[in-house]
Amino acid sequence: MAKPDFYETLGVGKGADERELKSAFRKLAMKFHPDKNPDDHDAERRFKEINEAYETLKDPQKRAAYDQFGHAAFEQGGPGGFGGGGAGGFSDIFEDIFGEMMGGGRARRSSGGRERGADLRYNMEITIEEAFEGKTAQIRVPSSVQCDECTGSGAKPGTSPSTCGTCHGSGRVRASQGFFSVERTCPSCHGRGEMITDPCNKCSGQGRVTEERSLSVNIPAGIEDGTRIRLSGEGEAGMRGGPTGDLYIFLSVKPHEFFQRDGADLYCNVPLSMTTAALGGQFDVVTLDGAKTRVKVPEGTQAGRQFRLKSKGMPVLRSSQMGDLYIQISIETPQKLTKRQRELLEEFESLSSTENNPESSGFFSKMRHFFDTLSE
Repeated sequence: MAKPDFYETLGVGKGADERELKSAFRKLAMKFHPDKNPDDHDAERRFKEINEAYETLKDPQKRAAYDQFGHAAFEQGGPGGFGGGGAGGFSDIFEDIFGEMMGGGRARRSSGGRERGADLRYNMEITIEEAFEGKTAQIRVPSSVQCDECTGSGAKPGTSPSTCGTCHGSGRVRASQGFFSVERTCPSCHGRGEMITDPCNKCSGQGRVTEERSLSVNIPAGIEDGTRIRLSGEGEAGMRGGPTGDLYIFLSVKPHEFFQRDGADLYCNVPLSMTTAALGGQFDVVTLDGAKTRVKVPEGTQAGRQFRLKSKGMPVLRSSQMGDLYIQISIETPQKLTKRQRELLEEFESLSSTENNPESSGFFSKMRHFFDTLSE
């Protein structure tokens, strides 16, 4: 049976560069790797063909010989003068390509199969007043904790785990795959390196049980929406005495009825009556610290004007500084007028001049001039 073309095997053109070759090889090797296709002889055959094709085409000299003579270049006595198709440099990139798929290699395994516990997430909602003052919150978190009966070993009290006879404690076994070896997780101990023949009755050999714990969380003053607080070692307990994971508190701040927040600054929209805006006046604002602040409104105040109350905003996290409070004015148009009110407003309108309404008078004057120039 004729051997398949190396370029067709990798799915690349004859002009493919080194980067394209490696990319194609990675995708195919991941797809047909024996660890992902156990007992699949077709996948194993394809994996060998992919490796052989890549080993040849990644080497400039071998590739040149293959382009000129085809597969004959590597047959004994062939014109290319290359003997065999050994593993070559495949082992150099093996860990890079398959390290993540196989658990990141030996260096990433925890000693004795003691797996680190999972990190936990807890969503907490607080008010803007609580974010202003800070607080200490009590939360209840269901999670896995170390079994107190076996102290996390997973073995029945009085006994201890034994070294796995298959991998001799390494957690990995090597299997021959044609012309190279493949390292896999030990099927007997699942990478832990230990076997428990007499498991703990309380945790069934897991070394941990599920319980609800009460924790105290410190919320500092000035904390912002979306902040993440990490509680080290408060996540799930590790398997069989492994290190504990972390607990992450994700904070969200409830929308406030009056205040909108932007960093350390606060914004508040205050509606004023038309007469107050025109004649001037004053009003009181209650700030988050509980104090009342009087705001004076000058005569002729326009909609959209802002008044800044310095240091009346939110605390700056882990600082003595304070943000500012901005009061933004909106003018309320009178509604449901009585006959007398309407008469007074109509009288006021008849007595008004461009000096009373400079913005609107100026706008319409410019608008008329604009249309006059268009008609010329």
